[in-house]
Amino acid sequence: MAAASRPPLRVALVSDTHNLVRPELLSFVAGCDAIVHAGDICDQAVLDTLRAVAPLTAVRGNNDRGAWADALPALATLDVGGVRLAVVHELRDLRIDLAAQRVSIVVSGHSHKPGLETRDGVVYVNPGSAGPRRFKLPICAAMLTVGANGEFRVEPANLVD
Repeated sequence: MAAASRPPLRVALVSDTHNLVRPELLSFVAGCDAIVHAGDICDQAVLDTLRAVAPLTAVRGNNDRGAWADALPALATLDVGGVRLAVVHELRDLRIDLAAQRVSIVVSGHSHKPGLETRDGVVYVNPGSAGPRRFKLPICAAMLTVGANGEFRVEPANLVD
């Protein structure tokens, strides 16, 4: 008898909330298996709210200050369903050997500008800003879905029209 395959894992990728947890963000993360926040959180309450929804991995951004922020790493790595992620607020702070660490996805923030590209076999995703609107940039996040065999896809999502 074949082993039952697990359902796909859903991981919300979020950044730059800047102390604003929009209802649209809470709807987006509802039912996720995990949440990754790429910094510029600005208040512990944001982490507490997201952690109440799903397991949370967060890194410190350039606007995160205070004892609560000092406890956050500048860089985090995690495994989701056999896929290794590196999370950093600013790409310039990504100081690990991605190949040696077997990283498949790099999640970053800072620019508030969503982006998705593949370089040297690594997917780089900036989910954009889920917080206050900056310039004419969208309010957005991204969803990482990891299948039972480690295949994955990243889908950007506008949270507010």
